[in-house]
Formats: sequence, structure tokens, C-alpha cells
Amino acid sequence: MGGVAIERLIDEKRRLQRVAELEDQLQIEERLIYAKRTTRVTKGGKRFSFSALVVVGDKRGFVGFGLGKAREVPIAIAKAIEDGKKHLIKVPIENGTVPHDTVGHYGPTMIKLIPARRGTGIVAGGAAKPIFELAGYTDVLTKLQGSTNPNNVVRAVFDALLKLRSLEEVAQIRGLDAELLRKRYHIYARDLRIP
Repeated sequence: MGGVAIERLIDEKRRLQRVAELEDQLQIEERLIYAKRTTRVTKGGKRFSFSALVVVGDKRGFVGFGLGKAREVPIAIAKAIEDGKKHLIKVPIENGTVPHDTVGHYGPTMIKLIPARRGTGIVAGGAAKPIFELAGYTDVLTKLQGSTNPNNVVRAVFDALLKLRSLEEVAQIRGLDAELLRKRYHIYARDLRIP
């Protein structure tokens, strides 16, 4: 999936969820993924600038990411935080984990999200872990394949998060009672060890 496509999907999701109306009430935290120096060579010499990738979230279901570029690191980080607030989306959380398995792709990167039992923790590495922490997940299993470039990983995770549906949404689509579906879900998510 290309860069323009993931940005467009995030904008559509924000419109559907009406996130812009809630932004003022959220207590946003931010986490820096990286800040790196880039160089542009011109006839007069080298020009240095910095790019920063930041994840923002409120640990209650809202999460976003932003990229900022500037001549100085603090300005690049500030731009990235502002960009991240423009890309906030609401993600479904069921008992501290994702509601169902899903796979996200971005370029050469593929990540699989798997629901985990209580106490498992966030089994993710690199750029993926801060996204789940700031979204409010406590137990998630992930498997990353392909490129581990932080830009690609963050966008692949967001591609997977955009595909998640809450139990209420699935019940409405299938025409079932949400409580009945929730009982079925707990049968499979619960620890099935023999006493």
C-alpha cells in the first residue's frame, strides 16, 4: 500500500469517527521513534536538515503518527507532534488486546497482530511497541516480516489498526446480538486449561 493511500484511509476513518471534535478533550502523550540527520548536496556545499517520526496517543484508544522535517531537531519534533495530532484515530480495545487477528502491509513490510491473554504484555519490537503502548493495549502478540525501517513499520501497523473492527460493529454487520457475540468471543479468548 502506498503512502498516499494510508494517509487517505486515516483521513476517511477520522471523518467517520468524528475525531476532530474530540481532539481538545484528549490528554495526548508523545513518543519519539527517531530523529535523524539528512543531507542535501548542492553546488555551494552540503545542507543539513533533520527529520523526526513521532507517535502520539492518549492510552485510551486514540493513537496517531506524524513526520516532521526542519533545520533543527526541536522544530522537527514539534512539527511531527502537530502532524501526529492530525492523524489521530480511534482503535477498538477488547480486554486490553486487539479484537481479532489482522495483517497490515506497507511496501516491503508485513505485520500480523494477534489477540493475547491477560498478562502476556506487548510482544512487539522496534517502532511497533510504542504505538500499542500509546493506544492503550496491554496484551498484544505481533509478528513482523520484511523491512524493519521505522517509517514502513509504523505505516504497516496503522494499516492493520485501520482494519480492526469492534465486536459491536461486527454484530451490527452480521445482524447478531452484541452480547451473544461477546460470549462466543470469550469462549475462544479464555484460558482453556483443564482444572
